[in-house]
Amino acid sequence: MKLRQPTDFLILEALQLYGRNVAPNLAAHIDKSRKNINTRLPVLLDYGLVDKIGPSDNSGLYEVTEKGVVVLQLRDAYNEVEDFDGLVDRRLQANEGSAAAEVFVRGSRNVEESDDE
Repeated sequence: MKLRQPTDFLILEALQLYGRNVAPNLAAHIDKSRKNINTRLPVLLDYGLVDKIGPSDNSGLYEVTEKGVVVLQLRDAYNEVEDFDGLVDRRLQANEGSAAAEVFVRGSRNVEESDDE
């Protein structure tokens, strides 16, 4: 993944902060041209960092994905590590493992609570 700095990170931050949004609003939020935003959003979509959502296929409404949030969390490492994609993938896998463990623990608690009644 080759990200354009700081624009791509600013787009992801704006989507995380303001929620689902369209290019004109994102351009205003991060003080970049709409053309620049319209160029970068499809790239971020290809990388799986944003999803294009909305009532129609051409609505231009985007939201940040879980992978996009992880990229933001690891932003400082982008220029420091050789395999940033691998780092992101490992973090995503760790997050999935943590979520699965949390569901298991939560489920175990519910069973214990029902046994006590």
